[in-house]
Amino acid sequence: MSASAARITAVDTYDIRFPTSRELDGSDAMNPDPDYSAAYLVLRTSAGDHEGHGFTFTIGRGNDVQVAAIDALREHVVGRRVDELCADPGDLYRALVGDSQLRWLGPEKGVMHMAIGAVVNAVWDLAAKREGKPVWQFLADSDPEWLVSQIDFRYISDALTRDEALELLTKGRQGAAERAAGLLRQGYPAYTTSPGWLGYSDEKLTLLAEKAVADGFTQIKLKVGADLADDMRRCRAAREAVGPDIRMAIDANQRWDVDQAIEWTNALAEFDPYWIEEPTSPDDVLGHATIRRGVHPVKVATGEHVQNRIVFKQLLQAGAVDVLQLDSARVAGVNENLAILLLAAKFGIPVCPHAGGVGLCELVQHLSMFDYVALSGTTQDRVVEFVDHLHQHFLDPVVIDRGHYRAPTTPGFSAAMKQATIDTYTFPHGAFWVADAAEDTEGRA
Repeated sequence: MSASAARITAVDTYDIRFPTSRELDGSDAMNPDPDYSAAYLVLRTSAGDHEGHGFTFTIGRGNDVQVAAIDALREHVVGRRVDELCADPGDLYRALVGDSQLRWLGPEKGVMHMAIGAVVNAVWDLAAKREGKPVWQFLADSDPEWLVSQIDFRYISDALTRDEALELLTKGRQGAAERAAGLLRQGYPAYTTSPGWLGYSDEKLTLLAEKAVADGFTQIKLKVGADLADDMRRCRAAREAVGPDIRMAIDANQRWDVDQAIEWTNALAEFDPYWIEEPTSPDDVLGHATIRRGVHPVKVATGEHVQNRIVFKQLLQAGAVDVLQLDSARVAGVNENLAILLLAAKFGIPVCPHAGGVGLCELVQHLSMFDYVALSGTTQDRVVEFVDHLHQHFLDPVVIDRGHYRAPTTPGFSAAMKQATIDTYTFPHGAFWVADAAEDTEGRA
């Protein structure tokens, strides 16, 4: 079959879960026992030469619900011509977001919106593979007019117009080749959350913080928000471990009310936190603005749970954030994240994406690298989160070198998992979970 006649023949889905709660990896004030999980999908084609891989991230229970949401989108995808789909991912994005019946479940938020993001990201993975480029380069090499055509300006045109987006992308192309060459040499700055999980002992925190500095990281992050006395002790230990010149961010994971966030952050100010992340509900735009005024000069950062481009727009319009933390799998995929990157560029706010989880580092590095090469043109005050968990399960895992993400060169979105991982950790019938259930049964006998 010719490549031009190839069609999507299947959307295969998998409920993949890892038992990270047993070591308290990922633990924070709101999520004390996460089992990092992925609602994972593979787009199969009749040509059989390339597949599209995508996923969205959850922390265990409910991952089956997320998989079911992806399954509900299958009819929009199966049967589509691959060449048309890859030539205009925005057409599928608009069809999925605009489905009149599915839209009622949002609109543009929650489980269905994340499912759309997983499917849309799989299409970008497939499109980049067909072009023989990693997604960051595929985006950076794309014509600005075409990139603008991929964006839905509905609900955001009061803050960012098509003409303004085109101007930003056209200007961003200036010097792009030189920046791409530098990116391949030097990588993109990272920071690490690995020392800071709330369930870790002070000894483990100190050891990992010292290791982070030795490995070349210039910023670490600690989880806070469960107990102020504990936070004071842990922040003191971390600051002593890394010294005065390393940035130390803190993250409350939405734990506080507005007044409490101000009081708690100011109590921790003696340890010179660079930013306070997710100090309150991600939907509370005006609350974030109040907190930002109340904790200055500590910066306010949020975004990993912000549900769409509209809320990001409002955060920027309200002067509610100093740092924008987009997520590769929370909104409706690359198309919506392009809009968010452009909004940040318009307002002059640095983007420091959320990562960690399962595969989020693998995905979001591409978005930041595109932003550097062909949009903002800078890495000033920009870092991508890195968490050293579960990368071994991916065919093209992230590589960190001296505190920097090494730029991927393998075509695609770095989203494909190893077949052995799928066979082992698919819930509940993968080899690990079958053995775990048997052990649990024996233990109760």
